[in-house]
Parts: sequence; structure tokens; C-alpha cells
Amino acid sequence: MRKLLDFLSSIYNEILSYFVPERVSYEITGECKKCGKCCNYMYSVDTYTEKEFKIMQFLFPAYRRFYIKGKDDEGNFIFACKLVTKDGLCPVYDKRPRMCRNYPAKRIFYPGKLHEGCGYKVNIKTFEDYMKQE
Repeated sequence: MRKLLDFLSSIYNEILSYFVPERVSYEITGECKKCGKCCNYMYSVDTYTEKEFKIMQFLFPAYRRFYIKGKDDEGNFIFACKLVTKDGLCPVYDKRPRMCRNYPAKRIFYPGKLHEGCGYKVNIKTFEDYMKQE
């Protein structure tokens, strides 16, 4: 009876596997080179309109330091910081917003892109990578 249940369970899991998309996660490694490129070219994952950006600035005054610089090829807003110096440094580094302190997030769940010459690197971790760990 146990073998039959195991067999049915494996068939059930096999069928379910066709309906589950492969999950790919991304891991960030490296260190900051203090070039300021990220401060002049950044994204907000959940800001789709200028009105939403203005609401974000109203709700979170620290975000008033950012402005919309333009859009990328996919139509996503590109933001920049008004405070970053020509040397790429933040004049109020100790008081920077959380998104700046956490950049780049050590684990992200979407395909991240970093600037050329950035000291950080995006490492893609697929299901096969997890299987190799065992």
C-alpha cells in the first residue's frame, strides 16, 4: 500500500510541476566603487506614473531628493538624485534614505541590471544551481 501511495504521490507531483514556473533568483556580490552611477540612474519597481512618483514624494519626504530623469527602452522611469556631487559622492551619506542604504539588495527576485564598471555583480541562481549544492 505504501508503494502505491508513493507512486501516486510522485505522479501527482510530476503533473503539478508542469504548472509551476521555474523560479530564478538573483544574488548580488561585490562592493561599491563610489562612482555615483547608481545615484544618477536608478529605478523604482512600483512607480509607473509621474502622479505616483509625486505621491511617493509626498508620503516620504526623503524621496524629494529624486527627480525623473527619463525613461528606458522598456518605458520604465529612470530616477536620479539631486544631491549627488560631480565626484559621485553623497553629501548627506549618513542621512540617506533606506533604498540608498540597501542598494543593491543582496537578494532580488527580478532580473537586475547594474551599471557598467559597477563593483557589484548580479549572479543568476537557477534550479540547477540549487541541485548542484547537494
